[in-house]
Amino acid sequence: MKDFFFYIGFATLATHEIDAVFKHEWRVLPLTSWLPDEYGFLVFLFFHIPLFAILVWLIANLNQTIRYRSRLGFSIFLIVHGILHLLFAEHRLYEFTSAYSNILIFGGALCGLAHIVLEYAETKN
Repeated sequence: MKDFFFYIGFATLATHEIDAVFKHEWRVLPLTSWLPDEYGFLVFLFFHIPLFAILVWLIANLNQTIRYRSRLGFSIFLIVHGILHLLFAEHRLYEFTSAYSNILIFGGALCGLAHIVLEYAETKN
């Protein structure tokens, strides 16, 4: 079951990133918010190529220790990501107000939490 929550969490983040392009997330992020839209969009878009390549390499790594730690780290990130969205929700350019955006963001955070809890429970047995 822990793997189910991990993979659903991964899928929610990947889908959220599609939504993030539609919702102009680069306008809110401190590292890209100062860029004109055409450059902010390109930086945001193309940054995700190496980001996802590295992420997939880590979470699917043949080395069990790397894979285990990466998946736990990713699940922690899903929770932190949800918290960051709560903190940025008052930003004047924040556009993630729809139900589906919130399902992706906070559903992913819940999946990350479930994965961690189930992983912890499994190691205690």
